Amino acid sequence: SDHMENIYGYLMKYTNLVTGWQYRFFVLNNDAGLLEYFVNEQSRHLKPRGTLQLAGAVISPSDEDSHTFTVNAASGEQYKLRATDAKERQHWVSRLQICTQHHTEAIGKNNPPLKSRSFSLASQGSANSPGVQRRPSQNAVSFFNVGHHRLPTGKRVPIMQPDHLVDVREMMSQAEGQQRDLIRSIECLPVSGHLTSLDQDLLMLKATSMATMNCLNDCFHILQLQHASQQKGSLPAGTTISWLEPKISLANHFKNGAAQNFPAEINKPASVREEQSISEPCQLTREPEEINPDEELEDICDDKEDDLGAVEEQRSVILHLLSQLKLGMDLTRVVLPTFILEKRSLLEMYADFMSHPDLFIAITNGTTPEERMIRFVEYYLTSFHEGRKGAIAKKPYNPIIGETFHCSWRMPKSDVATDAGSNFSAHSPSEQVTPSKDLESQTELDYYTVKFVAEQVSHHPPVSGFYAECVERKMCVNAHIWTKSKFLGMSIGVTMVGEGLLSLVEHGEEYTFSLPCAYARSILTVPWVELGGKVNINCAKTGYSASINFHTKPFYGGKLHRVTGEVKQNATNTVVCRVQGEWNSVLEFTYSNGETKYVDLTKLSVTRKRVRPLEKQGPFESRRLWQHVTESLRDGDIDKATEHKRALEERQRNEERLRAETETPWCTKYFLKEGDGWVYHKPLWKTVSAVQTQQTDTN
Repeated sequence: SDHMENIYGYLMKYTNLVTGWQYRFFVLNNDAGLLEYFVNEQSRHLKPRGTLQLAGAVISPSDEDSHTFTVNAASGEQYKLRATDAKERQHWVSRLQICTQHHTEAIGKNNPPLKSRSFSLASQGSANSPGVQRRPSQNAVSFFNVGHHRLPTGKRVPIMQPDHLVDVREMMSQAEGQQRDLIRSIECLPVSGHLTSLDQDLLMLKATSMATMNCLNDCFHILQLQHASQQKGSLPAGTTISWLEPKISLANHFKNGAAQNFPAEINKPASVREEQSISEPCQLTREPEEINPDEELEDICDDKEDDLGAVEEQRSVILHLLSQLKLGMDLTRVVLPTFILEKRSLLEMYADFMSHPDLFIAITNGTTPEERMIRFVEYYLTSFHEGRKGAIAKKPYNPIIGETFHCSWRMPKSDVATDAGSNFSAHSPSEQVTPSKDLESQTELDYYTVKFVAEQVSHHPPVSGFYAECVERKMCVNAHIWTKSKFLGMSIGVTMVGEGLLSLVEHGEEYTFSLPCAYARSILTVPWVELGGKVNINCAKTGYSASINFHTKPFYGGKLHRVTGEVKQNATNTVVCRVQGEWNSVLEFTYSNGETKYVDLTKLSVTRKRVRPLEKQGPFESRRLWQHVTESLRDGDIDKATEHKRALEERQRNEERLRAETETPWCTKYFLKEGDGWVYHKPLWKTVSAVQTQQTDTN
């Protein structure tokens, strides 16, 4: 081909977190199908510093910018490269892709299928590897005396009978038990000494044994599909069976209940069997449910996440997980260990951002557009502190598709600011804001009610929708958020993709806003959370906007959790308010009239949300859905919590496959797709407009 010429030149190569980017001289050897690099052009005649085989590689332009791209070799090695501009990147990417395709196709044409061969873990290391030098006569397999079970040879059975499936399930249950014993034996080893739980060979053994069991589960699921199709008739034309995720529950594929007779099912707790047997959500009522706030009780749950023990004890698990991740890898489909979980769903975490309903309601009481924008910024910046439970960076449960969360807040009208000042008026950082009054003694006319509903509207990508309203004040907020997580080396970054809309119906104003990124830092020691990025708040009608920067801590020096921002009148470009401080500590607001206010978030009163008791919640409401996981985490039983969590995830995967096989679309309950976003089915701005129109027609 005319395009198969050798090319060379300088590119920047990402080395590691410490060294960063470095210029290196790269050579594309089309004849050999190699990408080689050298320290500089003068050292080209020497041995290359690195070489990648391009056959079977994947060349991917990055979405970070227009200069970066990656070369992912079939061996698993990756080069992250950066050209000087977009044109040069396109030149390298197109030539690399042509060379890769040529050599990949050549392998397929010229090489017969590989014969099966035995695999020995010890033979993979060289004679100079630390493992071989340390114990030349002993490898990890012989150390744990792993047994191998062979199925008896015989004629192939053309149709798999149900009793054969039972036999296979029993054998796999035995193998899974042995694999768990193997993992437990490795993890019980000390972290230092002659043979440790962090030994590279043992980490490899853990990973390969897990991958083997996952593969066997995939194969078993295909047998189940074949059996189900023979029971019902042949599969529809065009149906394909693809490789699936591990650990498939049988309950959805056997109508006669045969799955319940499997030994693996008998040994499971009743709560796990219940989690796996809840029917497909679309078969439940998908009609929106009106929640009566009078059924909700003040929340007495107070799960603080201050325990460091589990994180320190499970460091080997974290190291094993990190060994399988790559820089920039999307973590959406990565199953994270249970011990890092918070005792609440992500949907409930969004509700906890509303823990200052007095500040939320006070927004619409502002007498001018300027004051209303400033009040919204004040509320926005005070919402993040309560959204975090404790100082440790733990992760809330990933919501199951169709999962919902409902709650409400009651706020005494006397505690909501109505004048030109804010209800946290000027005070020093040491002063404490007056706590809310006891609500039980308030009559119905003495308080406002803020209602909240959230729903997981999509699984891949993971998108949540949430909506809150105060009908008495004719205000509501609607938002949809797609959480995109990436592995960043010693940190995990989560981007909140989406948009929120605050509607003040009384004033005819709409405020659009976004959310900052979140980072879990120091994941090998004491993980902690910081926010980062720039967010914007805009009101098109009034012409006011706010720009807020969440600053991440510099490598050297600097403060943690710093935030700065300003509110502008766009027409005149006049700054009417500036803010600085820490989003989890003290905020300082400076206004155009010279007045300064301080807000100590650690002393700001928090209104407890009101939630229905578990017995009154539906099966897909967050607390009832995750109750067994939460109870196990409270008891410190990580293994039991993992088992319950896995049962929920299995059920979700089974239901997703069933919908794909039957081409049944998912039906949301409370939110409707509008363009690229999700909107509550009955937002206040629509219902109020409908009532006003009806009254006008009547008059």
